[in-house]
Amino acid sequence: MKYESPGRPGSPVDVAPRYENFIGGKWQAPTTDQYSVNLCPATAKPICEIPRSGAADIELALDAAHAAQGKWGEASTAERAAVLNKVADAIDAHREELAVAESWDNGKPVRETLAADIPLAADHFRYFAAAIRAEESEITEIDKNLIAYHFHEPLGVVGQIIPFNFPLLMAAWKLAPALAAGNATVIKPASPTPWSILKLMEVVGDLLPAGVLNVVNGPGAEIGKALATSKRIAKVAFTGETVTGRLIMQYAAENIIPVTLELGGKSPNIFFNDVAAHDDDFLNKAVEGLVLYAFNKGEVCTCPSRALIQEDIYEEFMARCLERIRAIKQGDPLDTGTMMGPQVSKQQIEKIASYVEIGLKEGAELLVGGHRPTMGGEFEHGYFFEPTVLKGHNRMRVFQEEIFGPVLAVTTFKDEAEALEIANDTLYGLGAGVWSRDTSRTYRMGRAIKAGRVWTNCYHQYPAGAAFGGYKISGIGRETHKMMLEHYSQTKNLLVSYSDQPLGLF
Repeated sequence: MKYESPGRPGSPVDVAPRYENFIGGKWQAPTTDQYSVNLCPATAKPICEIPRSGAADIELALDAAHAAQGKWGEASTAERAAVLNKVADAIDAHREELAVAESWDNGKPVRETLAADIPLAADHFRYFAAAIRAEESEITEIDKNLIAYHFHEPLGVVGQIIPFNFPLLMAAWKLAPALAAGNATVIKPASPTPWSILKLMEVVGDLLPAGVLNVVNGPGAEIGKALATSKRIAKVAFTGETVTGRLIMQYAAENIIPVTLELGGKSPNIFFNDVAAHDDDFLNKAVEGLVLYAFNKGEVCTCPSRALIQEDIYEEFMARCLERIRAIKQGDPLDTGTMMGPQVSKQQIEKIASYVEIGLKEGAELLVGGHRPTMGGEFEHGYFFEPTVLKGHNRMRVFQEEIFGPVLAVTTFKDEAEALEIANDTLYGLGAGVWSRDTSRTYRMGRAIKAGRVWTNCYHQYPAGAAFGGYKISGIGRETHKMMLEHYSQTKNLLVSYSDQPLGLF
């Protein structure tokens, strides 16, 4: 099936020539009166104009958030949960519209947005709607006359900065727990992908009290910094690359506020020789697990961008993988037959191409891909790059540095000890994969790999209820789990004496 492009007759998505910020439940023009052209990655042609806001717009959004937060924070958990469930229902009801908008704005295939991004976004709102209903305060009896009450209270107004690789899903990851816990928020979408979040606000904006959720667009260096450095926010949450994450952490430290940081990765995907012991469904699943480095065109923080294959099966296993990689269909992201769309921007394909060149200069062997494909018709100037595999060793830059594109660095290992050594030989620790028919081995490896999430005989599963976050320089905090309610709350302790006796301290 092929969807019509947004704005064309028959498309499920309408496009306005220009969009505004969403502040205080209303669409508001930027105070700068400036706009940027938002380009479609598949065609390199304009979708619409987006506000190029200034710091004053952040202040307006914070005004609206502070005005709304008190009443929202005092609402019962049942009331807040009901709103979150309405948001989830609205997302589901507009699944095709949001999926097509997300694909056109980001470049990812609509088969992915229909099957993963949009359903998972709705599910995260439902998960946190349920989780907040189950939260309980605590009472501690110090002695028969002294009782400690512990209550969970919202932080207040929080700032959230969304990445370009999963605009709607990452927004849901951050919004759902923050709103469930009673906070109001100001969101800054990624500059390359601002439009789909604005389409989401058209769908759900009137379901929330005015000012509880605000969206301000603009350049990250100005708007993101204005939000993250503001003394009017109680927390900042950021997903993106590690260099910017360090800056966000510095800003938060100056204001002494908590942060959630989900940063870069260079995830190892380890294949032991017993995966090839039989030519069966499990072997095919393992092959698919390797090829998932090209999922979302490699623009995934947990991308399995390092493949470690036991040396005695390397030739036969890699041959099957390369055959599968060559069969990946690139093209129109709105065609459900397309497996891989364009990179998000011209800057991304230039970065990817430069890393392929670096790898080749370091002595890596190019096994497949490595170039921009020739695309026809309206996609001639789109930001497409071939799924690429380089064989080399773990000291090469293509093994150590995050490329954020469909480039896989492959190497071999002799035994379990060497596989573990290579896997942990990185500054990052966000994700990893282990593939083996030996469950004792997968358990040992899973516990020994220094990463926040280790997929075992699977990859790229992101269910609500499974904690997600990194070790080392890959971040702080755990998203998609009920523990995030604690990250968006503060504990109030009432220590109450039920005795009339003097304290006797003086």
